[in-house]
Amino acid sequence: MSRVGQYGDAGQAFPIYITVVGGLLLLALAYFAVGQAGATRSKAQTAADAAALAAALETRDQLVEQWVKNILDPDSWQAIFAGEVPVADTCWRAQELAARNDASVTCRPDGLLGYTVVAETNDPVGDSIVPGTETQKATESATAVIEDRCSFEFPSENADELPTLTCQGKRWDVDPDDLTQLPQPEDLFDVHLADSLASDE
Repeated sequence: MSRVGQYGDAGQAFPIYITVVGGLLLLALAYFAVGQAGATRSKAQTAADAAALAAALETRDQLVEQWVKNILDPDSWQAIFAGEVPVADTCWRAQELAARNDASVTCRPDGLLGYTVVAETNDPVGDSIVPGTETQKATESATAVIEDRCSFEFPSENADELPTLTCQGKRWDVDPDDLTQLPQPEDLFDVHLADSLASDE
């Protein structure tokens, strides 16, 4: 084969090489853009989850405080465990946790014992080959709920005795003369995301 033929073949292959390399580069940039968007959405979901749980945990702690305060009045226990007592707004905890995760949130109570949070990242996805991502932020939502873990029975004979608590199979005999051995908040209430079975204690 002549040198001219060799150079001619090389000249024909060069545009194909450029096309292939350009296609691979474009594909890599597309994957990078998808990765950027996924990471931003994940960040928003983490912020929403943490914020919703924080608001619910703060409410749980308020309910526990009310139970301890009214422990000698067992007639009030049912309303406390059901969340049917006034508690202060705890969405400030959601906003605090969201700020730590570099996001902003809107928060609202969801029933008596729950909070729904919508989180938006402070930072956008960033520059990519997809138009508009340089200003696009990710928004995700989460709902956290509080569930009481205990049941109680009033004594049938001695009216001076307090009810016996049963929390997740564990019995607690509440002695009005010794209130130092009380269940912990996580014994009394479970706090978890609405779509998750894992509790946050």
